[in-house]
This record gives sequence, C-alpha cells and structure tokens, in this order.
Amino acid sequence: MPLGQVSADGFFMTSISDRLQALENRLAWQDSVLDTGSALTYMTPDALRWRLKSGRWQQPCRGIIVAQSGPLSTMQMLRVAVLWAGRGAALGGLTAAKLQGFRGFDDKDDAIHLIRPAGRARRDTRPPLRLVVHYSRNLTPADIHPVREPPQTRIARSLVDAAAWMGTDRGAQAVLATGVQQRLVRVADLISEVDRNQRVRRRQILRTTLADIEGGAHALSELDFTRLVVRQFHLPEPDRQVARRDRQGRRRWLDVVWEQARLMVEIDGAAHIDVVQYWDDMDRGNSFTLQHYQVLRFPAWIIRYRPEEVAAHIREALREAGCPC
Repeated sequence: MPLGQVSADGFFMTSISDRLQALENRLAWQDSVLDTGSALTYMTPDALRWRLKSGRWQQPCRGIIVAQSGPLSTMQMLRVAVLWAGRGAALGGLTAAKLQGFRGFDDKDDAIHLIRPAGRARRDTRPPLRLVVHYSRNLTPADIHPVREPPQTRIARSLVDAAAWMGTDRGAQAVLATGVQQRLVRVADLISEVDRNQRVRRRQILRTTLADIEGGAHALSELDFTRLVVRQFHLPEPDRQVARRDRQGRRRWLDVVWEQARLMVEIDGAAHIDVVQYWDDMDRGNSFTLQHYQVLRFPAWIIRYRPEEVAAHIREALREAGCPC
C-alpha cells in the first residue's frame, strides 16, 4: 500500500513504521490470523510471499494466513474456520456455546461447528480443519453475538442448534437442561428461539422439554422423572425445584415435593457421589424429616431403567398420606 493511504481498519499510514505497527495491532486483535486481502493492506505481495516461503508465517488454506510458525492454538483454529467459511458465517452449536461458558459436553471428534446462511455459494476449497458446516435459512445478524470474537451465535441460538444437531433425543434434552442449570440462558429465551424457527429439527421434543424445565425440572434426571415416572404412571403432578426453609432457617431447593402429602423425592445423580455433596443431601433430608416430611431418595439410573418401581413407592407413600392417586 502506498504511504499516506488508509488501511482496512482505518489506520492512516504515513511511514513504514506506521504500517508495521498497524499490522502488529491487527494481528494481536485477531490472534495472528488474517485473510490475504487484509494482509496486503500492510505489505507488498512479495513481502507476504517471502514470509510464507521462509516459514515465518503459514497458510493453512488458500486465502488465509497465520502470522507464526508451529501448531495453531484453539482460538486460531476457530478464526481460520470462520474466515474459510466466508461472509455471514459464524461459529454455532456446541462450539459457540462453549466459548460462552457452556460446560459438560465434549465433541468426541473435536469438530468445529459452523453455521452459514442458506443459499451462500459453497467454498471451492477444502476446509483446513475438522469442520461440520450447517446451513440455515434463519440466520440473521441479530443471531450473532454483538461483541464476542470470533463471530458466533448468541447463547440461546447456540444451545437450540446444538440440541437439534445432537445424535439422540436424550442428548438434545441434556443440552437444554444443562444450559439452564448452568444459568447461561433463560428458559423464555430458549422457547422464543424454538418458536421462531418452525423448521428446527426435533421442534416438538425441544418445546416439550423446555416446558418441563420451565416447570422446575432443571436436570436430565428430573426430566426423566417427569416423563418416565409421573406421566407414564399417572401420578399427581408434583412441584419441582421448590424453595423451603429447613429447621436452621437455611433456604433449601427440593427436587420434587407433594406438599399436601408432605412427601419429598430426592434424585441422586453422579454429583452425589462426592462426599461433601452426599452429606449435604443427607443433612437436608434429615432436617425435613424432623419437620414431618417423608423423604424418598432414588438414584438417577433406577428412574431411567426401573421407573415402575419408583412409581410404586411414590404411589404407596401418597396413599398412606391420604392423597388419591
């Protein structure tokens, strides 16, 4: 670029040192990843070719350069993926959700999920990484997070897409429940996202699952309890995730409670294996037992694989308490 012109990022360059500083600033902001067009606003084609040929820089695919030698970092791979996908593309699904704090789900093949507007011409070059490219007729600028980099869909869109792209219905339910449980998103925002996309895969399952989560079933084991025990065996609908004060005045969250029968059901998942967590659960149960609640506890696996036994115990307890069921 001739001296005295303005670079792509608005930097007015009056000297070679200005250009070098502007390039350093741009690389620092973009994790040393640039498209070749942007790189050429700071240097001549010969200078770029020399950096690539000497091995100081590398070119993971046509049109994209990384201003370093050696392996790429995770963030650099994500930036390369978005640049390869072209204008309007963004990271999506689990890839975007993890960048925004979602935890507990690992993609076995470490794939990077990208979402592109439908109708956009497919790239004529092979992707440089393990990419899964999804096309959407419902991708707008409003779906993209306004400040996060690289470009990525907002958390509600990311989780709904991730649920739709999961290999099983159960996996889809787990994604939604985990996102709410980790307090990354409101149920209302997920429902709004599902409602506005009439063509989303598993739409009815997602909508039903979100209705159960909105009713208080925040964990996958609690969703199983609602579906496999309460509804399948026609038990009265309980309250879920109910706040109550124990004997010491501490606020406690109860998994499931039938208040009229003074009956509590606690569901023990994998987290309850932890000794401290296990004692906290026992202490909570003891406290409410002393307040004349009956407490029934079930591991998550028995709810999933032997729901009829769980339902039988609950029905017996409800009848002993004088509740029709």
